[in-house]
Amino acid sequence: MFEGQPKGLWALAFANTGERFGYYTMLAVFILFLQANFGWSSGTAGLVYSTFLMLVYFLPLFGGMVADKWGYSKMVTIGIFIMFAGYAVLSVPMGAGTVAIAAMAAALILVSFGTGLFKGNLQVMVGDLYNDPKYAAKRDAGFSLFYMLINVGALFAPTAAIKIMEWSQQSLGVSEQDSYHFAFAVACVSLIVSIAIYYLGMSTFKQVLTVSKKETNTAQAAQPADELTPSQTKERIICLCLVFAVVIFFWMAFHQNGATLTYFARDYVATSATGLTAMEFDVTNLMAVIFIVYGLFGVFQSKGNKARTIYGIIIALGAIWLACQYDANAEVAVSAPIFQQFNPCFVVLLTPVSIAIFGALAKKGKEPKAPVKIGIGMLVAAAAYLLMTLSSLGLPAPDAENPQHLADVSPNILVNTYLILTFAELLLSPIGISFVSKVAPPKYKGMMMGGWFVATAVGNFLVSIPTLIWGSELYIVWGVLMAICLVAALFIFSIIKKLNKIA
Repeated sequence: MFEGQPKGLWALAFANTGERFGYYTMLAVFILFLQANFGWSSGTAGLVYSTFLMLVYFLPLFGGMVADKWGYSKMVTIGIFIMFAGYAVLSVPMGAGTVAIAAMAAALILVSFGTGLFKGNLQVMVGDLYNDPKYAAKRDAGFSLFYMLINVGALFAPTAAIKIMEWSQQSLGVSEQDSYHFAFAVACVSLIVSIAIYYLGMSTFKQVLTVSKKETNTAQAAQPADELTPSQTKERIICLCLVFAVVIFFWMAFHQNGATLTYFARDYVATSATGLTAMEFDVTNLMAVIFIVYGLFGVFQSKGNKARTIYGIIIALGAIWLACQYDANAEVAVSAPIFQQFNPCFVVLLTPVSIAIFGALAKKGKEPKAPVKIGIGMLVAAAAYLLMTLSSLGLPAPDAENPQHLADVSPNILVNTYLILTFAELLLSPIGISFVSKVAPPKYKGMMMGGWFVATAVGNFLVSIPTLIWGSELYIVWGVLMAICLVAALFIFSIIKKLNKIA
């Protein structure tokens, strides 16, 4: 699984891991911060949350355009420093008045603008690693690995946010509202780590470094096989835009993890758990499961007995850790932000499974093309909200203005929903990014990758729609999301021949 990948993949992936750790530490508690600090309603907090997400994913379009002219690597570096400034402002407690709101808005703009320069352009650089013919067949697997590694950062983020807030409250006597700023400060530290990894690993991806339009054009001129006719360029841009239209509705549904699904966790899920369920909320236990799964893959894929023995030891250590951690009578507290650890956990856990399945299908000549995978991903996302719809039947409607705990449903309802949504994400997100990097006309790579993020941005803004109807019966909220995913799936399958033609 890890073999045959360009060395630069690892440095770029881990640089992104550091940035994503900080981003998701902040995001894990952001919507709760808006309500706790400013006293805003669910709808107002949801609108601010979704607007921020929109900007984070919209600005890579302009970041890509700038990078197409001035160089991807330069924009990546500038983006990190701008993000740092934004997180630094968020880290300062300023109360709940007009000044605090204005400072928060300025900070969010800085984070969004910095992300716009960093995120898409880093992924263009990853895609360029696979322009070398000897790596071309590894493109989809490479992006899946890249996606998995950056989710390692997101996996630890909710725990980091919760622990740093608890520490500041208990050890420093900080109020609940002000403790959120300690979580935001973690993002500053993570960006320092990110930029250090980027510079230390630069020698491994020097072949994709560009500093000017002249250098970029020279690199493109060296690859005449990539040149397209105007009609081919137009066809590819149209097809990508059609895919972007579908992506909008996926992210609208998926990013409910920080909105209505977080509201559900706060208002309906039991606040404590015991036994095996309790073990799910300790990130070290999740890591032990991940080690066991990767160890099993290592045992079956290794060619030598020494390697199999090492992987066997890893499996045994993971199993021993879990056995020692189990206590049928132990009770742990369950807080709403902690559920956001499950999606990145499942990304890391399921990526080798996904690569193995599609690798086996590829050997038989039966691997579906990227557009088909995206369509299947939309169907899987619909299944996640079908589960939420069925699980919410009989529960009282939420109170949007005065949030309160209304029930004690099993935490596993949300855990299983995140599991299904992660299946959908792995079929759509890394595969979609790989598809864009492969299909985009060479002269518009940065802009087209930015287009992917614009589609994500629009979807993120639409995240606010379910938060605005939060207060209706739950089956209405989840039913709307399920229907949207189904319609998007039908749309992409209706144009699948056109998309497969260029895939």
